[in-house]
Amino acid sequence: MTTLAAKWSAHRKLLAIAGIGWLFDAMDVGLAAFIFAALKADWNLSAEQISLLGSINGIGMAVGALLAGVLADRVGRKPVFLFTLLLFSIASGLSALATTFAVLALLRFLIGVGLGGELPVAATLVSESVPARQRGRIVVLLESFWAGGWLLAAIVGFFIIPVYGWQAALLAGAVPALYAVYLRWNLPDSPRLQAAARQQRSLLGNMVAVWSREYARPTLMLWVLWFCVVFSYYGIFLWLPTVMVMKGFTLIKSFQYVLIMTLAQLPGYFSAAWLIERIGRKFVLVSYLALTAVSAYAFGYATSTTGLVTAGILLSFFNLGAWGALYAYTPEQYPTAFRTTGSGMAAAVGRIGGILGPLLIGYLAPAHVPFAVIFDIFFAITLLGALTVLLLGQETRAKELVD
Repeated sequence: MTTLAAKWSAHRKLLAIAGIGWLFDAMDVGLAAFIFAALKADWNLSAEQISLLGSINGIGMAVGALLAGVLADRVGRKPVFLFTLLLFSIASGLSALATTFAVLALLRFLIGVGLGGELPVAATLVSESVPARQRGRIVVLLESFWAGGWLLAAIVGFFIIPVYGWQAALLAGAVPALYAVYLRWNLPDSPRLQAAARQQRSLLGNMVAVWSREYARPTLMLWVLWFCVVFSYYGIFLWLPTVMVMKGFTLIKSFQYVLIMTLAQLPGYFSAAWLIERIGRKFVLVSYLALTAVSAYAFGYATSTTGLVTAGILLSFFNLGAWGALYAYTPEQYPTAFRTTGSGMAAAVGRIGGILGPLLIGYLAPAHVPFAVIFDIFFAITLLGALTVLLLGQETRAKELVD
């Protein structure tokens, strides 16, 4: 019993340390949505410039996911884990000093590299460090820290930005993130990676192995799934405060409603964490994505404040629950030798969706395309992700990872 208690304590410590960094990553992404709305007024930026900032961040995340994924299979999870969070923290803090659009865009790219690189490596490290029967739940709980970060971002956006400005909000997120780097310094590397004899396959060899005969089907499934989930998430949530303003609400009122919607993310994660070990990964992904699609459709066609906020709450609940399942499901598709390579490549493809999603509203909204039509696109893309898992996905609940 003592050994079991010690192991569970170690798992909780790993979850807490990884989760704190994850929380501040999410806080930056969430703050971006509020900062973009404030910058639009402060710097008189156009909708196209706002969407460009979001897309540049997405490009950085794609680059970071790919590079960190392939490197973590060769040099270890922990070194890459630490470097990506450090890069993210420094670039985020420097963003508060930006005085031109070009400098801010460059720093948003570097933030993206750090953030995009950290997330798949962190999920893989946690996944490899816990028993199969707890793996899905713990990885989803790790992802639930994302909701805490968004909640903090919404609080900062509502209380700090209107009074102290967007620069203070950026500093509020960057300084604590550096503390997370300190916490992770003594974190052990993946026991599976340490135990397994690392194959001396080249970085390119690992990337090719992801598309070998045995892994082509899960790779195709993950690439489509990641694209659809990230497209809908970043397309909708980075623009949410700005969309509310475009629908006629004041900036303060917009932030207030987004804060309410953000609260729904936590029960979304916790419900997914409960279901993922009882019913399975496929059930959570397919059902939560399908309900995300329905919620997006309802949001686009909502005509009342009550309808809009209700649809936004459901969007947060189901979309973020699906995100948690996605991070649990992805590392389970590959063996240890190229697990982060496969996860990182899938995440990188997803970030292409993170680039196109914000651009969609940025270019269609100024052209006076109705929001109902824009959210029809989000409905279709999200539903495609659900169908892809339904048709191509294999259930991995309680299965041991392949070494």
